[in-house]
Amino acid sequence: MDLNYVKVGDYLLPTLTIEKQNNERMNKYGYLRLHYLKENNKPLYTVLLMKNELTNHLVSVSIEAENRLNSLMEQYKNSDELLSEKSKMENQLEWVKRMNNYKNMAEEVILRELIYTENV
Repeated sequence: MDLNYVKVGDYLLPTLTIEKQNNERMNKYGYLRLHYLKENNKPLYTVLLMKNELTNHLVSVSIEAENRLNSLMEQYKNSDELLSEKSKMENQLEWVKRMNNYKNMAEEVILRELIYTENV
């Protein structure tokens, strides 16, 4: 990896850029993780950027978060008898309310465990 430096005052600072490495795309969880790293964990952000691993890290967080959301939603659906197709036809508002509630619960778990954590 070639590092180019820019002189700022008396200092030479490296010009760091993110290179696309993974063909998969980041979802909202990857962008949330990126924002968290930039704002709250500068050392980890800088290390991942310098090693050229930031994109891979963000894509893997995106995939893991999406898989976790799907599995949590399946668990919630299977545990609640009011989320069947029959009840969906009978009382749509109650069904939507429960689904939104379960999705919010699952997203809170994901944010706490995967996004806003110090671990890599």
